[in-house]
Amino acid sequence: MLVRLLYASRAVDASTEAIDAILSQSRQCNSSHGITGILCYGAGIFLQAIEGGRAAVNELYGHILRDPRHTDVVLLHYQEIAERRFGSWTMGQVNVAKINSSILLKYSEKAELDPYSVSGHVSLALLEELMATASIMGRS
Repeated sequence: MLVRLLYASRAVDASTEAIDAILSQSRQCNSSHGITGILCYGAGIFLQAIEGGRAAVNELYGHILRDPRHTDVVLLHYQEIAERRFGSWTMGQVNVAKINSSILLKYSEKAELDPYSVSGHVSLALLEELMATASIMGRS
C-alpha cells in the first residue's frame, strides 16, 4: 500500500553544506527503500513530501523525528494513495530563494515558505505547483 506523508521542520544547521548533506543522504537511502518525494527548503524551513510503502514511509518519518538536524517537526498531511505524485524524484529539491515570489504569495499571507501557518492541503498544493512550473531540481 502506497502512502504520502507531508511534514515541516526547521533546520538546526542552515548552511549550504548541511542542506546538501541531507539531500545527498536522502537520495542514496530513499531509492533503496522505494521512497520518492520532494524537499522544499527556504529560510531555515523544510517542507517535504515523501511517498512509498507505508512501512518504509513510517520508518523514514520516525528517523526524521529523531534526526538531530531537524527541530520543530510537524506532520502536515498523511494519506493512502493510489499512485505516486512525485515518483520521478528520489528526492527533488526546490530552492525557494530562486522561485517567483508570486507562487508563494498565492498560498500564504506572505511571499515566504511557512508551512506552519497553512494547512497540509495548501502545502501540498504549493509543492504540486512548484512541480508543474518546473521549479524542482534533482529529477532522477
